[in-house]
Amino acid sequence: MDRKQLQHQVASTRRSLFDQGYLDDQFIQLEHLQDEANPNFVEEVVRLFYSDSVRLIQNIEQAMINKPNIDFGKLDDYMHQFKGSSSSIGAKKVMKECSKFREYCYAGNIEGCIKTFQLLKQEHATLRRKLETYFQVCVSAQNNSNVFLI
Repeated sequence: MDRKQLQHQVASTRRSLFDQGYLDDQFIQLEHLQDEANPNFVEEVVRLFYSDSVRLIQNIEQAMINKPNIDFGKLDDYMHQFKGSSSSIGAKKVMKECSKFREYCYAGNIEGCIKTFQLLKQEHATLRRKLETYFQVCVSAQNNSNVFLI
């Protein structure tokens, strides 16, 4: 691919993440913090999000095992952390599921929590795959053009 095609692919892949509702404006704010001195800033922040969220997912799963003695306050605290982390990278669909989960916590509805948590994990995994693809396209474009793209 030539430089122009690679830049178009980067732009198209990025645009699809917003058009499909996976990301919000916070991701753009992260991009503004990236520069030639920190060319992988956004990717590093996203990588930190995913390493932290794996821990939170495990904590939530562990807390939900304790049926019928579910500590909804603890579950809500974990989900509050998860939502905050998701917000920091602009993970729009993940944040939406976090909010639903918290509503079920307030209502003391473990079945709703379980169902929503499954959806949250799906959205989390889907976004990860899409961001990995996006970053691969960015790296490919950078390697082929020696130009900073984001």
